[in-house]
Amino acid sequence: MKKSALSIIPLGGLGEIGKNMTAIKYQDQILVIDCGLAFPEEDMMGIDLVLPDYAYLVENREKLLAVVLTHGHEDHIGGLPYFLRQINVPIYGSRLALGLVERKLKEHGMDRQAALNSVNPRDIIEIGSFKVEFIRVSHSIPDAMALAIHTPVGTLVHTGDFKIDHTPIDGDVLDLHRFASLGEQGVLVLLSDSTNVEKEGYTFSERLVGNSFDEYFREASDRIIIATFASNIHRLQQAIITAHKYGRQVAVAGRSMVNVITVASELGYLNIPEGTLISLDEVDKLPSNKVLVLTTGSQGEPMSALTRMAYGEHRQFGVLPGDTVIISAMPIPGNEKTVSRIINQLFKLGANVIYEGDSEVHVSGHPSREELKLMLNLIRPQYFIPVHGEYRMLMKHAQLAQELGIPQENIFVGEIGQVFELTKEKGRISGRVPAGRVLVDGLGVGDVGNIVLRDRREMAQEGILIVVITLDKETHQVLAGPDIISRGFIYVRESEALIEETKVKVTSALQRCTHQGKCGWTYIKAAIKSELSKFLFERTRRRPMILPIIMEIEKK
Repeated sequence: MKKSALSIIPLGGLGEIGKNMTAIKYQDQILVIDCGLAFPEEDMMGIDLVLPDYAYLVENREKLLAVVLTHGHEDHIGGLPYFLRQINVPIYGSRLALGLVERKLKEHGMDRQAALNSVNPRDIIEIGSFKVEFIRVSHSIPDAMALAIHTPVGTLVHTGDFKIDHTPIDGDVLDLHRFASLGEQGVLVLLSDSTNVEKEGYTFSERLVGNSFDEYFREASDRIIIATFASNIHRLQQAIITAHKYGRQVAVAGRSMVNVITVASELGYLNIPEGTLISLDEVDKLPSNKVLVLTTGSQGEPMSALTRMAYGEHRQFGVLPGDTVIISAMPIPGNEKTVSRIINQLFKLGANVIYEGDSEVHVSGHPSREELKLMLNLIRPQYFIPVHGEYRMLMKHAQLAQELGIPQENIFVGEIGQVFELTKEKGRISGRVPAGRVLVDGLGVGDVGNIVLRDRREMAQEGILIVVITLDKETHQVLAGPDIISRGFIYVRESEALIEETKVKVTSALQRCTHQGKCGWTYIKAAIKSELSKFLFERTRRRPMILPIIMEIEKK
């Protein structure tokens, strides 16, 4: 890389939704924008969270200056507890974002390690060779900010997640004046949110949801349950104010919802009228028309409060016939089937379910095409890199930029790990660094990889067949077994003939190994697997995972 070039290295959030993380490098200094996570896809059996692979940053930790945050959503801050365990650097963000980060760090036992620095819109912080300016934008969480990073090569503008809402709930309108001013001064490169590039027109104001809440609260005669993202504080505020208006008290379900409401109210971002909040245990003591429950689970997460309510597994609260359930969120791509199952289950319980497909109970926090056009025209960057979206979204955003006059050779649609190298004269993709995903399973971080996931999928799809044999250590004669254990493949009691044939095949494979003088464990296991794979597929047209277990003992 040229020493005079500015390098942009996306480590997450490019070609995907979630785990947003971007490194900005100038000479021997690196600044990181956001450190998020993603939630597991359906085929990630047992995985809890997905983190960006930041091995490149670990290798270059002596060059890393700080992490700057655009806002407090999980896909932008959720990876910090894991990242800070390996690299302890200062964090800069809004009071709310840092409040949510601090809560996370405490849960991980790390609250005293991180240097958290609060900033406000229009603040400019000098970090090494970078001057980082924070610019107010509208989003579905308060204090969302874009970044203007002034470098010796030129100015980089990262919009973060934004939309242009002229009537935001908190009254803090996106700072159009500053974006226009930056465009007048000249911007080297713009990185802009691509999530809603496929939607024509403008994204509706969040106030539309408040009007819909008012209508449903007015009509509901029984309990109301609202499921939304825990961090959508503007929506929570509207729900709480509407509940107070109609004389309903509010209970909260779901640990993340409780945490966010606690932090947001303590910091003054959430106004809760006195006496409005009650515990879930108090709900049954109130008339049904005096209750609102705010809950997590708008994405159908298996362990979320709403899912447990729907299946009667929540220890404090259950959905009853006549309840109104409002799912105030749009399914993240990939979650559609899961959300649909929860909606169906809620209908089976007799609830009146209201969801985004047939009502105005959700608006996006991201810009549609006309807003993206306005941002591009305000900034008028020399180079453009669409970010925050799946690959088709990045491509469509790139096409939009080209329609607005940015030369095709100055638009870069890339993948995580690619290095975008920019100077005032030329821009190019100059190489690649390690990038991908790190899977969190329980307390394990990164110890589950593609091979383990493949095995889990194989067991889930075809089941497992375990063969247990005890051999004489000297003669390799069979002392016990073979015993056959099946899980998820066949029901043993109803397949006795197949089990007996399987035992014969195992014995045959063992005898063949003995006759050939190949008595090592590795060879015997391979022979059993080969024999049974072919036999079982011929008999069942299934390919279970076959796991031979061989024990050797000495005869006395």
